Amino acid sequence: MKTKAVIENGFKKTGIGLIPEDWKTVKLGDVAEISSGGSAPQGDNYFNGKNPFIRVQHIDREGDKVIKWDLITDDAVKKYKLKIYPKGTIVFPKSGASIYLEKRAMLPIDAYIVSHLCAVISNDKNVNQKFLFYELRNIELSKDKTDGYPTLNLSEVKNVKVIIPYLLEQQKIAFVLSKIQQSIEQQDKIIQITKELKKSLMNKLFTEGLHGEEQKESEISLIPKTWNIKRLGEIATLQRGKDLPKYEFKEGNIPVIGSNGCIGYHNKAIKQGPGVITGRSGSIGKITYIEGSYWPHNTALYVKDFHDNEPLFVYYLLHRLDFNKYKTGVSVPTLNRNFIHAALLPVPPKKEQVEIANVLFSIDKKLTQVESRKQTLQALFRTMLNQLMTGKVRVKDLDFEVKENV
Repeated sequence: MKTKAVIENGFKKTGIGLIPEDWKTVKLGDVAEISSGGSAPQGDNYFNGKNPFIRVQHIDREGDKVIKWDLITDDAVKKYKLKIYPKGTIVFPKSGASIYLEKRAMLPIDAYIVSHLCAVISNDKNVNQKFLFYELRNIELSKDKTDGYPTLNLSEVKNVKVIIPYLLEQQKIAFVLSKIQQSIEQQDKIIQITKELKKSLMNKLFTEGLHGEEQKESEISLIPKTWNIKRLGEIATLQRGKDLPKYEFKEGNIPVIGSNGCIGYHNKAIKQGPGVITGRSGSIGKITYIEGSYWPHNTALYVKDFHDNEPLFVYYLLHRLDFNKYKTGVSVPTLNRNFIHAALLPVPPKKEQVEIANVLFSIDKKLTQVESRKQTLQALFRTMLNQLMTGKVRVKDLDFEVKENV
């Protein structure tokens, strides 16, 4: 016996689900102009101009924005008969595997776009362009597409059903979601600035030290007078990890560390922390620091002996290496332990190692906090996007000023 779906008070049933009674559904093509871009110019002579030309790869999926563009000449625009799209146009991939990424963006400037991008511009005064962007952000256009070379035909896009509240509520929804995205972008800026600070500081600390010492010549560069140049094998002995087939992964609390960080958990440990592990195959050169016990996997090299050096300092010191110099193999590159043991590196006294490690660790701690805030905001955005676009959370009666430029 089939049971009837319960319709919540104040909602009505539509072909795309339950929506508030005062909302309506329409075809996207009824409220917006749908089109696609033009052919990409071919040949160096059509570039280094002044006209922005945007391709699929210029859209950042995580940030829902265009992050860069090519610059083409006036001759390219004329030869390829390209159409200019205004700032604020909604764009997303319409052909190729990239449609599965469900990228969405609004043009940050007037620009020309490639034919693989679909363009959407509201042509209804009662449909807010920014709201329409978030509406499309909440719809999976590729869900019914098969593998191969999938395509979104413009006719399909025009027939997509969208939900339309009253204009003021659209504006309020777009305003709330925009404010969350602005907060995410602010965290991104802090992360970028902090990473640049760390990179600059690492370079200074590993060449000048912390105490403004007089410097001396060495085999690799100028270093503080009390420092020495040593081979990596004298600082830390690397050992290949032990294989652990996936079927042997067990429920436990001992992390299994592979070339790309933690790949599972086990109930046994090979090594007691603190430990430093780097990718041997796969993600070669990815470095992981771990405090407690762990199982180093066959895809990684771990520090078997720190030779009385500070483990956290060794972790940061390894970031100074260009791991590409120490790879062997062509089809399946691997990190050669003997080669990397011969690498020359600057080493301060133990006390200064600890001081340098603590300075860099404090920056990493700050990065972790900011990245955590960003992840929290991203989760909030995903939740609010769904809740606001389905009417489960209403903002129509909230009293706040909506700024159109947000």
